[in-house]
Amino acid sequence: MDRLREPVRLATGLDAEGNLSAQAQERGLECLGRFGQRLRDLRPANVRAVGTNALRRARNGRAFLRAAQRALGHRIEVVSGAEEARLIYLGVAHSSSAAGPRLVVDIGGGSTELILGQGFDPMRLESLFMGCVSMSERHFPDGLIDKGALQRAELAARLEVEPVRWEFAPSDWNVATGASGTIKAIQDTVKRKGWSAQGITRESLKRLRVALLEAGRVEALPARLGVSEDRAPVFPGGLAVLLGVFKSLGIHTMDVSDGALREGLLLDLMGRVRQEDVRARTVRTIEQRYAIDAAHAHRVASTARRLLRDVREGWLLRDEEYESFLTWAAQLHELGLLIAHTQYHKHGGYILENADLPGFSRGDQSLLAALVRGHRRKFSAGAFADLPEELRWPAERLCVLLRIAVTLQRDRGSTPPPEIRARAVDRSLELEFPGGWLEHHPLTRADLEQEARYLQAAGFQLSWEPLSVTA
Repeated sequence: MDRLREPVRLATGLDAEGNLSAQAQERGLECLGRFGQRLRDLRPANVRAVGTNALRRARNGRAFLRAAQRALGHRIEVVSGAEEARLIYLGVAHSSSAAGPRLVVDIGGGSTELILGQGFDPMRLESLFMGCVSMSERHFPDGLIDKGALQRAELAARLEVEPVRWEFAPSDWNVATGASGTIKAIQDTVKRKGWSAQGITRESLKRLRVALLEAGRVEALPARLGVSEDRAPVFPGGLAVLLGVFKSLGIHTMDVSDGALREGLLLDLMGRVRQEDVRARTVRTIEQRYAIDAAHAHRVASTARRLLRDVREGWLLRDEEYESFLTWAAQLHELGLLIAHTQYHKHGGYILENADLPGFSRGDQSLLAALVRGHRRKFSAGAFADLPEELRWPAERLCVLLRIAVTLQRDRGSTPPPEIRARAVDRSLELEFPGGWLEHHPLTRADLEQEARYLQAAGFQLSWEPLSVTA
């Protein structure tokens, strides 16, 4: 319906220590404030905003994110390089009709994504630590474009591609497709100069390389090549990256897609809205790959959801996503058993924190990992310390519900627990059991007493009583 584009280039504001400068933060916040005017009144479930390489690298990124989310009026997720690549491929695949396996190349400000896929399914994903901003700052810091600097930049790009070169060999794909601003700007330039009728060819890149050296300085690019004023400072670095990718991967011709990360995000969001959430598919894949007892995990998930529905209002867990995360954590709570039974909750949390999980942002993974890590034994607030401040309290409450569900399903039997009601307020949770049920299940009662001690040490109060019956 509408598109807004405003170059901010946060990566140019990263200093030698990896901190975002005050000027870069100000540019970002002003931009987000303007975008927030359009988005502020939309339901949170209908908006997705993501940060990429610059926020992955920024040491002060968390503080900036808090201010950025206030400016935008919505949550901002920081996605991993692999997840960024998956979303880019999704946007490209839905914007192109090319048949057979394809190579997708996306050059961003601080990273370059390489994706090999077929149809709508990516098969190999790589995120390389080079982009138009980082390469331009490193090799053309004063705006001078000479032969030596350009050669060094191309060599640096080829060295970055070298370790993954054979994973994207020409024999594995039929067509190469480029995406996003740098590659679009290069295509526009070579077409405008008449060096290529469609897309980008290796010959057109050679001619553009010569023209770049003849221009000599970044300031001359708008007049000499028609490059926009805002694109010119990062154009030499972007061209060096593309030249390196062409040479290393044996590309002769590259199509250029209209779709990329933005379109991939929209398509992924539409999938979530239509109950086709790729995150749920990822969780099912992990269940299968790690041989998790799916039947038991799903019984735990069912019990946890029943408890959540009772306490949703009392514990202010109204966000639609909370039920999904509680379900996924229940499905994966025994993930770490593949490594060892001892401390398996910690092993599971580590895997979920560090694995590439399609569909999950870094924040998503941290939340899921915290729930799994905290689901048994000592209930430590430290498991939630790395979460954004606004998520810590909801995460602790969700984890309490998961712990209770695991406790109630500890016998691993197929018979579901009785109809239990739950009430919650502040840091207390009260369970109501059918009269006499706990007396006939002394092990469950003992487990609940142990759980109450664990929770009490963390400042939660767990209690239970017989369910009252009225005529």
